[in-house]
Amino acid sequence: MTRILLLGGTGDAMQIARELGLRDVYSLAGLGKVPVDLACAVRVGGFGGAEGLARYLREEGIGLLVDATHPYAAQISANAASASRATGVPCWAVRRAPWQPQAGDDWRMVDDWAGIVAALAPFSRPLFTLGREPLAHLDEIPAHQFWIVRCLETQPGTVRSRVMDARGPFSVEGESALFSEHRIDVVVSKNSGGKATEAKLVVARRLGLPVVMLRRPALADVDREFDTPAELLAALEALSS
Repeated sequence: MTRILLLGGTGDAMQIARELGLRDVYSLAGLGKVPVDLACAVRVGGFGGAEGLARYLREEGIGLLVDATHPYAAQISANAASASRATGVPCWAVRRAPWQPQAGDDWRMVDDWAGIVAALAPFSRPLFTLGREPLAHLDEIPAHQFWIVRCLETQPGTVRSRVMDARGPFSVEGESALFSEHRIDVVVSKNSGGKATEAKLVVARRLGLPVVMLRRPALADVDREFDTPAELLAALEALSS
């Protein structure tokens, strides 16, 4: 039976991890909550780049590498593709479709942090949903702004920021209350896709608020791509039958 190494840290990855067997391994970078209720082994920490991952695949007798990391984890995905080529171990990936702008949306597309800062200049109460990146810039907040930063980590804010630790899925009702309480006038988001965090876009659309959207990075080619965990799990079942 093929031994699987699953690179995760997302809700999609957890759906797959819950279906893995005793010999398989679920790998996490070390951020967020570590699951303790899985049948498979759980590995926490990096591999040491593409070479370290390739060495792990060989030493552990991995027969299939599954990349279910975040769409913006471009370096991890690049390492996975490189290790796959170096070892001959196939690499499959779950790559969920990005959100698409709808009627009434006001998306301001940017490529990097500098672009985000420039796009936010006219606004005063941004909601950041980028993960940890804004935490490194809390001492750079312009005098006219107060930041609400939502991520998975608990961290003190500053006199001009509040850091909120929260994990989706989020509801339209909950997001509406958050926007109202903090007087949000712009949303900063990655184009992560999926339903779990889409409610903020619905609320922004309803309120006529702009969304500063960070473009997705290009991801390395792999042997097979799947839109959903269910599709990948079906392919795994076919592989084992």
